[in-house]
Amino acid sequence: MSGKVHPHGAYRFPVSIKGVCIRDGEVLLLENERGEWELPGGKLELGEDPAACLAREIHEETRWSVEVAAILDAWQYHIFEGVDVLVVTYGCVVLSSGAPQVSEEHKRVGLFDLDAVAALTMPAQYKASITTWREYLKRLRPASFTKAGSPRSSVQPSTVAPLRGTDRPWPVCVLAQAWE
Repeated sequence: MSGKVHPHGAYRFPVSIKGVCIRDGEVLLLENERGEWELPGGKLELGEDPAACLAREIHEETRWSVEVAAILDAWQYHIFEGVDVLVVTYGCVVLSSGAPQVSEEHKRVGLFDLDAVAALTMPAQYKASITTWREYLKRLRPASFTKAGSPRSSVQPSTVAPLRGTDRPWPVCVLAQAWE
C-alpha cells in the first residue's frame, strides 16, 4: 500500500473530485499527461466543499458551468508506484451551451458519444461512472432521451425532483431511489 502515513498509523491520500458531464448525448473528457482520457475535476483542498470544488475545477478546466448532483462512486486509484489517490465521482448537469475550452492542465478536451467511451484509454472506474450517470438520467426522465438512449440537452436541474421527505434535489442516496 502506498500513500503518506499519518503519525497515528493511518494512510493519507489526496482526494480527487471528478464529474460526469453529459450534454446532447456526449460526455466531456480531458486528455492528461499520461495520454489517458479522464473526467474533469481536481484535488479537494482542506476544508473545501466537494461540490464547490468540482464546479470550480470544471469551470477552470473547460469554462463550462455545471450543477453538481449525486455522488456516483468512490475508489482508490493507483497512478504509479508510491502515488495513489481517492477518487470520488459525481454526476453533473451541464448549464453551458458553448464548446468546452481546454486549460493548460490538459493536452486536449473532447466530447465523446457515450457509446464510444468503451474504446477510450481511461480508467475502468471512470467508464463505470459514465454508465451509472447515463442510466440514472435515463430512469429519471425517460422522455428526455433519444431512441439511442442518449440524453438530450433538455435535461436540466429544474427537472429533477427532490428525494422523498427532503428539499435536497441531489441527495447522496438518490441513485438508490431511482431503482425503486
